Amino acid sequence: MSEAALESSVAGASVPVAEAVRSTLRPVVRVLLVAAGTLSVALGTLGIFLPVLPTTPFLLLAAYCYARSSRRFYDWLLNNRWFGDYIRNYREGRGVTVRHKAIALALLWATISYSALFAVQIPWVRLMLWGIAVAVTIHLLWIKTYRPEPKVLLPEP
Repeated sequence: MSEAALESSVAGASVPVAEAVRSTLRPVVRVLLVAAGTLSVALGTLGIFLPVLPTTPFLLLAAYCYARSSRRFYDWLLNNRWFGDYIRNYREGRGVTVRHKAIALALLWATISYSALFAVQIPWVRLMLWGIAVAVTIHLLWIKTYRPEPKVLLPEP
């Protein structure tokens, strides 16, 4: 199967392709992919609170693993109230919402500042932490900002 076909299955564009990939995998491989996907979700969740641990790559890896191993886990991840919209918007090229960027930057600077000011005494490590914070901030600001269409409420008849 071509790499393009595999990628389209991850984006949800071709469900039959994803089903075909899942059906050809050996049970051991499927279990390993589910385990890797679950570990990736756990690390991605930790990454929300730990600024040096990236959230997005782990969640995308989880989607990749689940798409190839378990329809149930894949659907759960993409319909999850915390991760679903985030993953879909990022993967479909729409970007990250202002709210997600603001939360990420606030947590990033709060944890880095605490670490650099109170937990770390070595000057070069402090400097490295500030450098990481600046680099991650630039990266987050560089990512396209997604502005969803406002929902219009229609009056009841």
